[in-house]
Amino acid sequence: MKKALFIGGTGTISAAITRTVAASGEWELYLLNRGKRQEAVPEGVRQIIADIHDEAAVAAAIEGLQFDCVCDFIGFVRSDVERDWRLFQGRTRQYIYISSASAYQKPAAHYMVDEGTPLANPYWQYSRDKIACEEFLMEKFRSEGFPVTIIRPSHTYDERKLPTGVHGNVGSWQIARRLLAGKPVIVQGDGSSLWTMTHNSDFARGFVVLMGNPHTLGNAFQITSDETLTWNQIYESIAHALGVECRLYHVASDWLAAVGPQYDLEGGMLGDKAVSVVFNNAKLKRAAPGFTATVRFDEGVRRTVEHILAHPELQAEDPEFDAWCDRVIAAQEAAKKQF
Repeated sequence: MKKALFIGGTGTISAAITRTVAASGEWELYLLNRGKRQEAVPEGVRQIIADIHDEAAVAAAIEGLQFDCVCDFIGFVRSDVERDWRLFQGRTRQYIYISSASAYQKPAAHYMVDEGTPLANPYWQYSRDKIACEEFLMEKFRSEGFPVTIIRPSHTYDERKLPTGVHGNVGSWQIARRLLAGKPVIVQGDGSSLWTMTHNSDFARGFVVLMGNPHTLGNAFQITSDETLTWNQIYESIAHALGVECRLYHVASDWLAAVGPQYDLEGGMLGDKAVSVVFNNAKLKRAAPGFTATVRFDEGVRRTVEHILAHPELQAEDPEFDAWCDRVIAAQEAAKKQF
């Protein structure tokens, strides 16, 4: 049986992949993490309890093991992938790095994005770090054949968190609370820019086809839904799932970034969500004939809302963010009265 090692394996994207791989019966799967989310580990999946940042401890833990696929879901800066290269060179037939679609050129030269779109994001350090990781890994592929495959997710969501454009530092549940209370929710721009939401179960189905595939080495792939939505439609779907009226309040993206530095809106907004993006997934579909995302957003977000409502521990209140929204709206309304 083929062997795979996931570094992480219990996050928004990786938990769905872990479940899908475990259910397939085709892989002997190991998770290397600190063991903080045992409830997310399916039966039959082996665990290596270690901190990936402790390189010596990890090297000892994987001594004697060989893998057909290693995937790092929590590599964010160049030193992370340099460490992985030292640990896994000669130990795996494929190394999959999870990058980010936010690494694509901002501002976008064209709304349609594919894997050939240049990588350049002057607004967000997170994205620049992902680009640096990709560059290191591709250099190692070219110079010594390190078997890297790069995956670029965009906005992927699961049952534990509402996918929104503007939210506070403790999650997005406060957006739902505002909707339930009949308060307006802030939407960047005029809400008509285009965006793509991908359910993690769809992402997982696309991902597993790339695992162990020798034709993917040295290549980058994006995995997203083909459904395109406006931000107005996204918030309207959330409100509909909550069973309430959707009251939207539009604010210019650059102004939001200026007054919300505590929420990293320059990076996450100007460097990502303020830009219209439509993904061309033709390259993925060539590698995975017949693949298509099947979870429509209104259905996926309904599942998310139902799950969060049934789990009070996921309903984290954020009064600071709520007050900030009120101040932003009040300030714009006051500015209108000056004219």
